[in-house]
Formats: sequence, C-alpha cells, structure tokens
Amino acid sequence: METMTAERVIDAPIHDVFTWLTTTTNYTRSPLVLRCRLTRRGENAPFGVGALRSHLWMIGWLRERVTRYEAPYTTEYVVERSMPPSRHEFGSMTFTEVDGGTRVTWTTRAEMAMPVVGPFLTRVVVRPMITRSFDSIVRSAEAALTQPPYAERDMIGHQRAA
Repeated sequence: METMTAERVIDAPIHDVFTWLTTTTNYTRSPLVLRCRLTRRGENAPFGVGALRSHLWMIGWLRERVTRYEAPYTTEYVVERSMPPSRHEFGSMTFTEVDGGTRVTWTTRAEMAMPVVGPFLTRVVVRPMITRSFDSIVRSAEAALTQPPYAERDMIGHQRAA
C-alpha cells in the first residue's frame, strides 16, 4: 500500500473550503476530472456519512462511500469499487484554520489490485497520478474560492465583511 497526500493553504474561510471540497461535483472544474455524481445522499448532509459518490477521472472510475463527516474539519471515505481495480484502505480530507486561510490535507492509502506488479505500478505510476489529481482539484478549489465573483460572497450569497 502507498500513502498519497496533497496539501495546500487556501486563502478562504474554513467553512467555504470544507463545503467546496466535500461537494465532489465541484471536482469537474479540474481538467483531470471528467464527471462526478452524488448517487446516494448522506444521512445528515448530501455529501455526509453514507453518501455514495461516483467519479470518472482521467486516471479511472471510482465509487466512494463517505464514512465520516465532521463539518468543517474532516471527512473520510473508502473506495468500494474502481476501474482499474484497486485496494483502498482509507481516504480523508482535513481542514485546519491557519494564518492565511485554511490548510487542506488530502490523504489516501491504496494500491493497484494486481498480483506481483501492483505495488510497483502503484509506486511508479499510480502514486504520481493520484497526487497530481488531488493537487489539481485543490488548486481548482483555491481558484474558485479566491477569485471574483465567488471571493466577494460567502456560501449563501451575502457580501463578505471587509
């Protein structure tokens, strides 16, 4: 198994960053993501615990289930199915208020489900692809949250305080 992490500070309030990045249909703003759908709503929030998400990225197709959702600090998920096939132990995003905005840390632990060559392919091919995809999505969130017109408004459309 390989652990893959992307981290970035976004100059936006923690609630905005959490909401944008846990609403996975936003991921299509990244050029590396083709389609994202919420196929089952979560228990207490659309993308909350129990939600099923279907993603088609340039690197493959994933069906994920949200296992933890504590707004605005953390969300966790597991990949239940994927193509190409993978083994997935854990996925999480954590959000921390810091000077300059919100630190996002996105981590997953997985490997290709291929006998003998799976660990090698994961380390050499998959790991760089996944970390690049995560970084692209987080950069898309940063652009959406820090450039007008969004940056001038909060999540419900009111002018932000100066």
